[in-house]
Amino acid sequence: MEKLKIFSMFDGVGGFILGLNNSNEELYKTIYSNQYEPSRKSQDAYEVGVHNFPDMEHINIDVELIPDKKFKEMYNNGVNMIVGGFPCQDYSVARSKKNEMGIEGKKGVLFWQIIRAVRFIKPKYLILENVDRLLKSPSNQRGRDFAIMLSAFNSLGYSVEWRVINAADYGCAQRRRRVFFYVYKNDTRFAKKMDLEFESKISDLTDIEGLYDDYIFNKGLFARQFPIKKEPYKNRSAFYELSNDVVKVSDEFTGTVWNTGIMRHGRYFTIDTEPIKETPIPLKDIIQDEKYIPEEFYVTDEDKLEKYKYLRGAKKIERTTPDGHKWIYSEGGMSPYDSLDLPARTMLTSEGSVNRSTHFLKINNRYRLLTPIEAERIQDFPDNWTKLKKDENGIISEVSTRMRMFFMGNALVTGIVKRIGDELDKIVNEKDMYL
Repeated sequence: MEKLKIFSMFDGVGGFILGLNNSNEELYKTIYSNQYEPSRKSQDAYEVGVHNFPDMEHINIDVELIPDKKFKEMYNNGVNMIVGGFPCQDYSVARSKKNEMGIEGKKGVLFWQIIRAVRFIKPKYLILENVDRLLKSPSNQRGRDFAIMLSAFNSLGYSVEWRVINAADYGCAQRRRRVFFYVYKNDTRFAKKMDLEFESKISDLTDIEGLYDDYIFNKGLFARQFPIKKEPYKNRSAFYELSNDVVKVSDEFTGTVWNTGIMRHGRYFTIDTEPIKETPIPLKDIIQDEKYIPEEFYVTDEDKLEKYKYLRGAKKIERTTPDGHKWIYSEGGMSPYDSLDLPARTMLTSEGSVNRSTHFLKINNRYRLLTPIEAERIQDFPDNWTKLKKDENGIISEVSTRMRMFFMGNALVTGIVKRIGDELDKIVNEKDMYL
């Protein structure tokens, strides 16, 4: 069995590591991780990682400050896979369109640190994750940022397969839409078999879309693990050839990027697809028994109850722009509390605060918030995964409730990562190959 030695970038509290370990601990071995939050003095997420994964090297500095020689060391130590949910604030719907910066923003530019790492480590595979809005960023040149990323990987000799996955569509406990990338080097066995498949069927570009179409619906990693309906939604599809010049792509790109696609040798084909849905896990199946819920999670204060009622209700608010123009901000109403018969809504980093997006439960005529354990279950983490941290002096202490909720709002659904790992296992070790 080929071993995959991993560098986990932007590690958070180890969601990628956990998901891949749950897939196959013999295949996936994380050697290095990097987690650093520049805006915080206390590096809680990093310390949670140190506590949960004592046998790997944890790097607690800004990724931009990791020296090239460290990446060379990773290469020399056999690292051949990179994973990471790279920072997404500059693409997120949590930002207004007016203030979005996309790949030019402070967080967005961290993508180039992935490219820098790739140049030195030369991994065979990468699995990356981001918000689905990335595919439409920025709003004034939609798709440009993603096209730049594709072009950057192409220039280094990699292919990219992507899919927007709603975790609830594939049996998980949260309605969380994220775009996942499967990036693989063009000299891997999988890529070479792809090339042979194409060469055996085509000598020009007349049927190139048909071959890419077959990959997307049948032969790609995501197609095999996350089945989709075998036709484009509303016949939406597009085919492009990218310039080899990343700057030219940045300046001139005009195109469409749908929720599913494949880029090989500078050509990308993209389709708007619909999932073949599996039964999700409803909230009622993951909530804790009442006897385990501390009183602090119940909302009994009338003023707070009214606040939640207001926040979740419909509203029209007059606002004024800096130049004095008045306008009406409208917000539709939502259910006064979350349905226990549905999977959770998308958790945000603000989950632990009083706001509209916070999950609000009504159980046995009492109102309460999610507990950290319930938040961990929604993201498919083990109970109390984020409870303890270990500092540089070896002292173990408890993490605050607010920070634990922040972690989970910033995490990914590890069950989705496990399924990606299951399929990559088949590809790497040529089990049940389609090609």
